[in-house]
Amino acid sequence: MRLASVVPLIPAELVAALDHSCGIRTDTDLLFFGSSLDIIKRLPLGTVTLSDLQKFTELVAEQASVPGYRGDEILAGTARTYEKHPQVSCGVKKLDELVGGFGGSRVFEISGAKGSGKTALALQVVIQHLLSDADSCALWIDTSGDFSAEKTAQLVRQFNVAVSDKVLERLQVSLSFNIEAVHDVLEALRISLSSSRTVGPTVQWIVLDSITPLLLPSLSAVSSQGHAMMTTFMRQLRELSRTFGITIMVINGTSAAAPFNQSSAFASTIRKPALGPSFTFMTDCTLWLSKMKDIPDPEGPFSVHVAEVFRSRATRSKTWCTFQIRYGVLSSTSDL
Repeated sequence: MRLASVVPLIPAELVAALDHSCGIRTDTDLLFFGSSLDIIKRLPLGTVTLSDLQKFTELVAEQASVPGYRGDEILAGTARTYEKHPQVSCGVKKLDELVGGFGGSRVFEISGAKGSGKTALALQVVIQHLLSDADSCALWIDTSGDFSAEKTAQLVRQFNVAVSDKVLERLQVSLSFNIEAVHDVLEALRISLSSSRTVGPTVQWIVLDSITPLLLPSLSAVSSQGHAMMTTFMRQLRELSRTFGITIMVINGTSAAAPFNQSSAFASTIRKPALGPSFTFMTDCTLWLSKMKDIPDPEGPFSVHVAEVFRSRATRSKTWCTFQIRYGVLSSTSDL
């Protein structure tokens, strides 16, 4: 920061004298030049008093510093956010505990191979939230055209037949096949949420299914442009989440991990989340899903799955639990 930019907090005459006599032009020059006494010895007599120079130096340091926040204030603010947007259960208690609950101003990455239950988990969490809060709605961004309104309606009816139609009215689905279209959708949402004229249910959940085809084609080992685009996009998501208290779930594909994925508690995990190793640090939690086996049952066949936390800002990594999926509904394996 150039000292000229903080005039008139410090006199313009002093800024000129510091430049001419000491070569001090920026805040770094002033703060690391030496003591105030060393500086005043080089200035023309009568330019400034020692006490005033010390005061001006403190003002410059204050302007150059990042504002500090007390931990108890941050904790209290987080608690208020959770009160306004309570945690949502996915229907599997152990899975809720694994990630510290679904909800809050967080960005979740849900990754795993095809058939592992990624979309089923995201859809069930969203439906549970819409059922519990009639004043909220959710935005589902479909990047592949695979979203099924019929299957979603069937799933809602399994939870609550009486209000199924009203719940579906609060689930907005947007087809976006490229990153520019998603940017437009998110910007329109930001403008809408920022408007004081917004009435009715507000968006509190966003699901991006999936993020992989949007970003993977741009990533290259010989160019940083794709990585920069990915970083910018994820920052936009995080800013949207924290500004408006929105929970965001991004569904990610997989890539090979040789000989195995070291982030996993299981040596048998030979896949890893797509989009490179840095992507996981752009979210608050990376949840890995895998399918173990299909089991026939007189009440209807079901599949057993494993959910594992690869990385989380709120809970321990390399922790896992099992769950089952029957007719698209997640439930605890203890219900067997």
